[in-house]
Amino acid sequence: MAQKPSIPKGTRDFGPMEMAKRNYIFNTIKDVYALYGFQQIETPAMENLSTLMGKYGEEGDKLLFKILNSGDFLHGMTAEEVAETSTLKLAAKFCEKGLRYDLTVPFARYVVQHREELQMPFKRYQIQPVWRADRPQKGRYREFYQCDADVVGSDSLLNEVELMQIVDTVFTKFGVRVQIKINNRKILTGIAEVIGEAEKIVDITVAIDKLDKIGLDAVNDELRKDGISEEAIEKLQPIIKLEGTNDDKLNVIREVLATSETGLKGVEETQFILDSLKGSLNNEIQLDLTLARGLNYYTGAIFEVKALDVQIGSITGGGRYDNLTGIFGMPGLSGVGISFGADRIYDVLNQLDLYPKEAVNTTQLLFINFGEKETAYCLPVAASARKAGIRTEVFPDSVKMKKQMSYANAKHIPFVALAGENEIAEGKLTLKNMTTGEQSLVTPEELIAAISGTC
Repeated sequence: MAQKPSIPKGTRDFGPMEMAKRNYIFNTIKDVYALYGFQQIETPAMENLSTLMGKYGEEGDKLLFKILNSGDFLHGMTAEEVAETSTLKLAAKFCEKGLRYDLTVPFARYVVQHREELQMPFKRYQIQPVWRADRPQKGRYREFYQCDADVVGSDSLLNEVELMQIVDTVFTKFGVRVQIKINNRKILTGIAEVIGEAEKIVDITVAIDKLDKIGLDAVNDELRKDGISEEAIEKLQPIIKLEGTNDDKLNVIREVLATSETGLKGVEETQFILDSLKGSLNNEIQLDLTLARGLNYYTGAIFEVKALDVQIGSITGGGRYDNLTGIFGMPGLSGVGISFGADRIYDVLNQLDLYPKEAVNTTQLLFINFGEKETAYCLPVAASARKAGIRTEVFPDSVKMKKQMSYANAKHIPFVALAGENEIAEGKLTLKNMTTGEQSLVTPEELIAAISGTC
């Protein structure tokens, strides 16, 4: 017997029900993005490696899926050179393209390449898959979707305010209670300055960003391993443990950072965002001074969203960056963006059973096939039902009714229509509600009205 086919580890197939759920997520996010004036773009699945390499750090470069050049990729190399050359150097010779690692770097490339066509500020959203040659494990895939929105070409903090409103609106529509966490990289820079470790800002932020996962003692151990002095670690403790309202925290941190111009600028920016959002959100927004976000290109406000009723990691994140396009020779273009974690949102909605019935039930009405004459009678009615917006199927084969009804049950089709000799003679159909089992003799117009009023 032939071996059963399979797919690569870290990838997944999505069946009809899963796709219905995923499309509900994507469409909800798209609709909210559009409400705020964002426009959709797409970029190629593969980019030139020169675009991708060096943008994610050494570890990120290792996780890029590289594509072999077409044709004779060994052209010009001897067997000895191939045998003696390191894998990374060979990849550089054999591969000119790679699968995109995220949507942010391709977006930066897009902005630089099309800068003369774009109206600034440029508000774009992008929902596409990305690929990472990571070790597959639960919740971590080699192929997954990102749902990004960015505004470039504007320094205004109103962009941050709108992005938080977008986050709040999306999760309100999903029916998911969340907590939005906010911080500012300038505040973190100020903290590093006042504790006397300004040059260690990256090590400090990477360590405290792990507080929720590994706990305070482990964070302090990591800071020691990174060469942070005991005196600096001691000064950091009350800042990490800071509690109270957002205003309480800002008042305390404003005093702590009194000698840091950068830190005070971060406090001012955060105060503006939080003040602008007061009374406008359905979900809580909380200043969290331990929030650091791993990507070092963030320069201002940073955000992260946690679901309150499900144990899962961050389901949305983002922040302000001042010079992302500088990597492609266009310095000084400020931007701010967010990214919804579609796969984690999918898991949250599954666990909380929050998918609307109409989002996952595809077909609403099935016409039973009793033969050519009966089907010819049903086809015009089916066409009218579709014109009325009712998702309709006509069973293609004249097989036993039990099999057709089983098909309806398996697909969770709520209504079945039957037309035999008696119904045809009266110009009517029998409509069966598959949920209640009730049947009624109706005209085509009554059938359409009945289903339109319930689905």
